[in-house]
Amino acid sequence: MSAADRDKTLNEWILNGKAMEAFEEFYADDVQMQENSEVPRKGKPLNREYEQKFFQNLETFHGVKLLSSAIRDDVTFSEWEFDLTMKGAPRTKMSQVSVRHWKNNKVVNERFYHNP
Repeated sequence: MSAADRDKTLNEWILNGKAMEAFEEFYADDVQMQENSEVPRKGKPLNREYEQKFFQNLETFHGVKLLSSAIRDDVTFSEWEFDLTMKGAPRTKMSQVSVRHWKNNKVVNERFYHNP
């Protein structure tokens, strides 16, 4: 299966509220994930913990939109808009671009670009 096909399926899972299931299925054991210019998080266990904390702090998930996507070889780009309320915070819309590098049908590197 191509990176484009895998990325499309991964995005569909996210749109259907299966982000953690997608993480388990599509991400490599040695994945590196990074927010903007922060130090990358290395390895699936550390990134799983980071994602779980995000969802634990989520009060209400109002929706998500995939605004655009593109692919070049084994690199995919996705532009997202999230509508959410975090615990103790006002409702917010967050825009984010995700850049994924694929190898052997798994995401080996993902970087998120968004406003802090």
